[in-house]
Amino acid sequence: MRVLVQRCKQSSVRVNNEMISSIERGLVLLVGFTEGDTLQDISYMVKKILNLRIFDDEKGVMNKSILECGGEILSVSQFTLYADTKKGNRPSYIKAMNGASAIKLYDTFNEELGKYIGVQTGIFGADMQVHILNDGPITIWLDSKEK
Repeated sequence: MRVLVQRCKQSSVRVNNEMISSIERGLVLLVGFTEGDTLQDISYMVKKILNLRIFDDEKGVMNKSILECGGEILSVSQFTLYADTKKGNRPSYIKAMNGASAIKLYDTFNEELGKYIGVQTGIFGADMQVHILNDGPITIWLDSKEK
């Protein structure tokens, strides 16, 4: 399981020019799954994301988690996180989990996050336009296989 975490001041998702979801201050999560990912990967990622100390404290030092400073999460499915670009110029997505399996894990991931914090999502598999006003910019790459 891979998640690209971006601290944001505001973010939104549109599908067919319709606003699907939006958040103010918080985190945007671009989320991808690969074969072999399990509920243990989800549990690890949820704990890691909720406790990442990437928000400023009173002294301007990144020392607070989203749980400590408030905000929401915008979670967007992103199978392209498993792009393989070793051969040629056209990425292969063979390492990405098939959609039927991935949507189950994606929904579970968002439900688990939602137990602790507000979560908005895009639409799994849709052509989405994601607006991210990155704060910092702060962007963190997480892979559940790299513990």
